[in-house]
Amino acid sequence: MNPAPLCSAALAFGLATAALAQEPKVITEWDIQTQPGGSKLIQEAQARFEKANPGFKVQRTQIPNDAYKTKLKIAMGANEPPCVFTSWGGGVLREYIKAGQVVDLGPYLAKDPAFRERFLPSAFDAITWQGKTYGLPGENTTAAVIYYNTEIFAKFGLAPPKTWPELMKLVETLKANDVAPFALANKAKWPGSMYYMYLVDRIGGPEVFRKAIARAPGGSFADPAFVEAGKYLQELVKAGAFAQGFNGLDYDIGAARRLLYSGKAAMELMGTWESSNIQNENPEFAKKVDFFPFPGVPGGKGQAGNVVGSVGQNFYSISTACKTPEAAYQLITTMLDEASVKARLADKRLVPVKELTIADAPMQRVMKLVADAPAVQLWYDQELPPQLAELHKDTVQALFGLSITPEEAAQKMQALAAQILK
Repeated sequence: MNPAPLCSAALAFGLATAALAQEPKVITEWDIQTQPGGSKLIQEAQARFEKANPGFKVQRTQIPNDAYKTKLKIAMGANEPPCVFTSWGGGVLREYIKAGQVVDLGPYLAKDPAFRERFLPSAFDAITWQGKTYGLPGENTTAAVIYYNTEIFAKFGLAPPKTWPELMKLVETLKANDVAPFALANKAKWPGSMYYMYLVDRIGGPEVFRKAIARAPGGSFADPAFVEAGKYLQELVKAGAFAQGFNGLDYDIGAARRLLYSGKAAMELMGTWESSNIQNENPEFAKKVDFFPFPGVPGGKGQAGNVVGSVGQNFYSISTACKTPEAAYQLITTMLDEASVKARLADKRLVPVKELTIADAPMQRVMKLVADAPAVQLWYDQELPPQLAELHKDTVQALFGLSITPEEAAQKMQALAAQILK
């Protein structure tokens, strides 16, 4: 018997085993940072993690905002989620938590108290459920504001409106001069939701939504404030306030911003992450854009300082399907370390950490807007349970399309809420 083949086979097996032993453990990570600035800083943070942990390799997937939501939902449903994923917290994340698909980060944070103490306490509100913490505040402190082209405003002698009647007068002036007052890309439905949320707040105050979602006594999605918000929204549509085709335009490909850049539209209501997008895409236009808060409604119960937004927009969580949660936690903390915070600040994003030094004047205004707000309302499409959130987006898009009455929209929401909210 010739021993050579056996020796060769044994050697080959030994080399294969050694190679397998040296292969790094892969941590999958999904996020929505597709702009150059945000993508680069995440890649740099992940490189720092890999250098400090040579036995691990990060496999990153970056997905545009709306496609991401669908992809994550499918992955969770198939029990094949990434180790690390981003979310907006609120009702959608709670559904995954209830299904046992998200790791409680409390034990990790308890061993690392200094890390948690870096953040503003309110940054954990959207990712805390039943006293447990299921994520870390990541990308930004945001508020929905109205961006405007200062050159167009100066050309027609316009000033940022503080009240709804002033806004409607401004819409009239812009229309008369063949400029679309607002750019809106509402194919995905959530951009238009911002108008409705602000109107509900300005008319009825923050308690109207809080009572409706909590099924508190007197709380109802058919409350007059929700109906009136729909009426005000349709008043804006009927006045021709939006560039044509708004319900079919895609936000993810920058359709609304292109209307701003071309001067075809004067304003856009959007989260303050838009500052980073504009800076990345069109630095010259960034020099002539400014923003103002959503105006008040005369006689309304909501304070003018209330904002729609989030402290910690985009939170990073770990799925229970992850085989290396300890390493995944280290990855997240590296993505939120001091170098990452400074990189986000340079990219015009405000991680909600204490004593953040902000030199940029517009960003100082954003932080003050959120810090001084009597109430901060998380986006309805994230705060609501998924089924109700989808109906909310559908009914608001229909309100924009004038294919449903405000009363019908409110009744649809209330009927479904009565079924699924306990």
